Amino acid sequence: MTATIIDGKAIAKRIKDEIAEEIKVRNQFGMPAPGLATVLVGDDPASQIYLRNKIRTCEQLGIRSFSYTLPADAEQAELEQLIRTLNENPEIHGILVQLPLPPQIDEYQILSLIAPQKDVDGFHPINAGMLSRKESDPWFIPCTPSGILILVQSIVSDIAGKEVVVIGRSSIVGMPTAQLLCRNNATVTICHRQTQELPKICRRADILVVAVGNSRMVKSSWVKPGAVVIDVGINRIPDPADPSKTILTGDTDFDEIVNVASAITPVPGGVGPMTIAILMRNTLAAARREKPL
Repeated sequence: MTATIIDGKAIAKRIKDEIAEEIKVRNQFGMPAPGLATVLVGDDPASQIYLRNKIRTCEQLGIRSFSYTLPADAEQAELEQLIRTLNENPEIHGILVQLPLPPQIDEYQILSLIAPQKDVDGFHPINAGMLSRKESDPWFIPCTPSGILILVQSIVSDIAGKEVVVIGRSSIVGMPTAQLLCRNNATVTICHRQTQELPKICRRADILVVAVGNSRMVKSSWVKPGAVVIDVGINRIPDPADPSKTILTGDTDFDEIVNVASAITPVPGGVGPMTIAILMRNTLAAARREKPL
């Protein structure tokens, strides 16, 4: 068996094409372009690259981008005041604060301060709480979990009753992914570093989602034959062929698992492109709620 490679780039492109088309129509009716504000505290190179990609995608799709950078030693009050200003700005429909924040900043307090209807990352406690309640719909679901669901459904159209194992319980990926899949009637097990007999649990999974930040941790012996594997990890490690260079790897041993799974996401080119595409979709949704076509 050779697994189907789930092409996140292609799926993300379809989503972005739909967004661009709707924005063109909105422009024809004289509606303002959706506006996304990005906030970076400090000068972390990886965060800068990630935000540049988001800003470039905004420009490609017709979304207005507002970029704010504070120094690494910025105080809590300064960032809070910026968030309040962005909340009140009618040109800004979505607010994204790049994580992680420096240690002097209370991350939870900052995320709680973003207006829930502008929380396009889906991290506000209200949105997180609504996701956990089956009878409610949050304004926004976090981007990476939303992208994961779309990738899974590109292979398994109906996940009801499927056994899912999610490795990782972060507030950004693991927990909301588990909640989202459960809302779609999957049977979900959440695993973490304290989980005993992890490989045995993973082998039960029809769908395995790995988000731990540990290069090639999950081996083929952990995977049920025919399972769908979603690799969320992005790890930069020395290139075995040239130690002076680095390569990107996922949290799974792709070269092994591709011969066991029915489908798997590559790294790069799997989950990553979906995260930015869903962020753009959430920003458009925020503008749509304020002024529908």
